[in-house]
Amino acid sequence: MSEHPAPGGITSTTGSIGPTGPAGSPASARAELVADTAIALLAERGMRGLTHRAVDEAAGLPQGSTSNVARSRQALLELAVRRHAEREARVLALGEMPDPRGGVESLVSGLALAVHRSLTDHRTLLISRYELALEATRRPELRAYYDATGAVFRDQLAAMVTGLGSTAPDRHALSLIAWADGLMFSCAAGSFSARVPSLEEVRAGLRELVTGMLEAEGTGTADTADTAGGR
Repeated sequence: MSEHPAPGGITSTTGSIGPTGPAGSPASARAELVADTAIALLAERGMRGLTHRAVDEAAGLPQGSTSNVARSRQALLELAVRRHAEREARVLALGEMPDPRGGVESLVSGLALAVHRSLTDHRTLLISRYELALEATRRPELRAYYDATGAVFRDQLAAMVTGLGSTAPDRHALSLIAWADGLMFSCAAGSFSARVPSLEEVRAGLRELVTGMLEAEGTGTADTADTAGGR
C-alpha cells in the first residue's frame, strides 16, 4: 500500500472510495453516515454482518447508496477505519493531552481519563476496533491503512515520554499503548467485561507503569512527580 489516509480526506489505494466532498457537504455527510453505520454494525454483528446492503438498511438509505460511497468491501473497510480514527481521536482528545513539563502526574491523569472515557462511554468504538484490527491481519492493504491511522497518537505519546526524560521513547510508548489496549480489551471483551475499573484505578495502574519505566532509567523525574502527586 503506497498511500495512507491524510487528515481532511480519504485516500484509498484501491481507488474505490467515491467522492466525499468537502466537510459539511451532502456527499461528506453521506460518507460519514455510511462509515458510522459500518462501525455500529461491526460492533453489533461482527465482520460477517458488515455488507453494503446491511449498511443501507441500518442507515435507512436507498439500496445502492453505500456502494456509491465505497464501491468494494475493501473501500468500505478503509472508510470505516478512517472514520473510526477520527472518532477515537476525539475520545482521546489528543489536542488536550497534557504538557510533559507538568510531570508524570499530569501525563497519567490525561491518559487515564482518555482510557476510562473509552471504557465507559465508547464501548462500540472499542469493539469495532478489535474487529477491524483482526480483519487487518488478513488483508495487507487494510493493515497498512489501519497502522497509519494510529501513527499520530503513537508519535505524540513518544514525544510526551521524551519530555519526561525517557531515553527510549518508542519502547516506552509501546509499553503504554500495550497496557492501555490490554486493559480496554479485558474490560470490553475479555474476562473482566463485567466490571469497568474506576478512573482512580486506571490512574493508579498507569502511574505504576510510568514511574516504573522512568525509575528504571534513573531519570529522577518519577520521584519528583510522585512527591508532587502525594505518593
